Amino acid sequence: MRPMLATHGDHVPPGEEWAHEVKWDGMRILADSAAYGDRGRYRLTSRNENDVTSAWPDVAEGLREMRGLRRRDLLVDGEIISLNDAGLPDFRVLQERMHVRRATSVQRLVTTVPVTFMVFDLLRLDGDDLTREPLATRRARLAEVLEGSPWQVPASYDDGAMLLEATRQQGLEGIVSKRLSSPYRPGERSPHWLKFAHRFRVSYVVGGWRPQEGTTDRLASLLVGEMTSDGPVFRGRVGSGVGPRQSRALAEAVAGLTRAASPFVDEVPRVDASGTTWIEPVLVVDVESHGRGLSRLRQPSYQGVRTDLTPDDLIPPRPTSEDP
Repeated sequence: MRPMLATHGDHVPPGEEWAHEVKWDGMRILADSAAYGDRGRYRLTSRNENDVTSAWPDVAEGLREMRGLRRRDLLVDGEIISLNDAGLPDFRVLQERMHVRRATSVQRLVTTVPVTFMVFDLLRLDGDDLTREPLATRRARLAEVLEGSPWQVPASYDDGAMLLEATRQQGLEGIVSKRLSSPYRPGERSPHWLKFAHRFRVSYVVGGWRPQEGTTDRLASLLVGEMTSDGPVFRGRVGSGVGPRQSRALAEAVAGLTRAASPFVDEVPRVDASGTTWIEPVLVVDVESHGRGLSRLRQPSYQGVRTDLTPDDLIPPRPTSEDP
């Protein structure tokens, strides 16, 4: 079974017929007990119906010690999340575990990269297909069934506009608004589920550029960093938004700034460093991306050069003795 998907919304719907949830930056998972009987273990499948059970034993066996749930037949929909150093859900943290299958490596990662399974829908319970039931009914039964379990049922809110603003201030990915009367349509992208993702615009320092594939001089992407008192910390590669006109302007801006080595104070991944022309970290650009406080920009888009800013302007102020 494939999970039900949300469509992009243009405004958060008001009214009592809608509920609103945090949009988690994680990996979508269906957990099904039918594959293993009543032993408290679950088969986990990804959005593309791939069996990923072996990568997440802490999720797959999360209910083993709960005797009541061990004997129950469940099919649930949710998101596996892991937190970054800023305490925010970050899909990139999960990537360290997603493709690992060797048992010894997986067990090590269970400790070093802990995860939480956020369960937001109940599709089957004790043999009863609940997909035709309204969301309000499914959510109520889900909260009752998983009460006290290590799997978490995220909160649902009736004020979508408030939640959208709160998630923006906290640097979260966004929200999903769901019609309480909606059934669950496996594999469909439904207008009864609407998603709203935040985009954040931030200034970064450019530390290098890469040419378009097959060329040596057509600037196609920038390597950018977050400025600190020690120098720029690498935050990713930005190619979206760099069209022909922007490419020509940026090529002029970086002319004469070439240097032999990376200006970033941390190590740049080989996949990004390969083919890069390093430059002195003096050029500031604006970048729009999903999420905030991430170790690497997600879906970044180039917005323009900031001639009014210098790298020193981007260094966060040091806390004073009066700061709490």
